[in-house]
Amino acid sequence: MYNYYFRADTTDRSVVFYAIGDVNGDRIPDDVFLTGIRTPGSQFIQDITIVVRDGRTGRITSVPLSENAGYNPRVFLGDFNGDGVNDILVSIDSGGSGAIMYHYIYSFINNTPQLMFDFNAYNDEYKYDITYKDNFKVEVISKKNSERYIIDISLKGEEYLNEIYDEDGKLKKPISGFINPLSGLYPIDFNSDGVYELLAYQKIAGRYNADSLGYVLNTLKWENNRFVLDNQNVAIWGSDK
Repeated sequence: MYNYYFRADTTDRSVVFYAIGDVNGDRIPDDVFLTGIRTPGSQFIQDITIVVRDGRTGRITSVPLSENAGYNPRVFLGDFNGDGVNDILVSIDSGGSGAIMYHYIYSFINNTPQLMFDFNAYNDEYKYDITYKDNFKVEVISKKNSERYIIDISLKGEEYLNEIYDEDGKLKKPISGFINPLSGLYPIDFNSDGVYELLAYQKIAGRYNADSLGYVLNTLKWENNRFVLDNQNVAIWGSDK
């Protein structure tokens, strides 16, 4: 662990993650910390904050996060907007049963933080309708781009299917599923051009959260000063032969 400590009022604040790289654009590596308040006897961390120390001047800039408590906070440094300078991707595990995660991306040019990605805004923008259909099918409608997907659930098992369908494959009653909020955001340079895209995961659930039907995978790229949808797929589970 990097031994670097901050004090805020009377509370000891410690570094919970550390990375190094130029984030302000002066070509001199900067220190990027996540600081927080540890919970005794637990891995839970509160008041997680981005702290950047300018590698040239030593100036320190702090950026509070709106969702700032969770597990395993970490940072990835990479260029997401194509300006040739590292941006700061922060990921925090919520610890809930839905494997929901908190993600933020900040640009830090000239030591001025600019929010590029907020997981709450993403969850508000990307909505879906999940509807069970006759003949062992589930329809997924992505409202963002008006795309429609059909998931074949005929391999889910006889006990599962008998709870939902009659002997003719007709629904016994209408059933709607749901999609979890963002549960994974992964930086991938799909074009090998030094600029990272984002691969976002959202779980498709059926009658309850553990009834997983697959995932919506959205690829996002930076365009016109925002992340836009570049590609979308639905991934489903396989079964034994």
